[in-house]
Amino acid sequence: MFQKESFTGTKQENYRLVTKQLASLLEDESDTIANLSNASALLNQFLTDVNWVGFYLLKSDELVLGPFQGLPACVRIPIGKGVCGTAAQKRETIRVDDVHLFPGHIACDAASQSEIVIPVIKNDQLIGVLDIDSPIKSRFDEADQESLEQFVQTLVNHI
Repeated sequence: MFQKESFTGTKQENYRLVTKQLASLLEDESDTIANLSNASALLNQFLTDVNWVGFYLLKSDELVLGPFQGLPACVRIPIGKGVCGTAAQKRETIRVDDVHLFPGHIACDAASQSEIVIPVIKNDQLIGVLDIDSPIKSRFDEADQESLEQFVQTLVNHI
């Protein structure tokens, strides 16, 4: 049984703990949708000051909405468009301090002010992206980026 937990360590310690929790949650499960669902729920309860946490999955030549926590979202995002499509195209994490300054930003939730998108890549194949939005500008820093990339790598090992 999973219970909501309070995290009292440093940012890096807390991320290490939530990544360990993810590995434990996914240990005996191979279903991709189930694992992405639990990953988004875990991050949503762990992270503060976020309003959307979820995945977009690569289908043909576009990203399609996958498991998420938050308000209803854009369903399809072309590769190369918006923060998610750009991260998928470049296959690199994109951290945006002010989404209104990002050329071609796709506004799914008007409350979003900053965003981080981490590509999900397994065996050199793009599976999709992890997208996290915040209603606060400059919410995500380098420590968030490094830790979320490690979180995604743990997830990749189970999908």
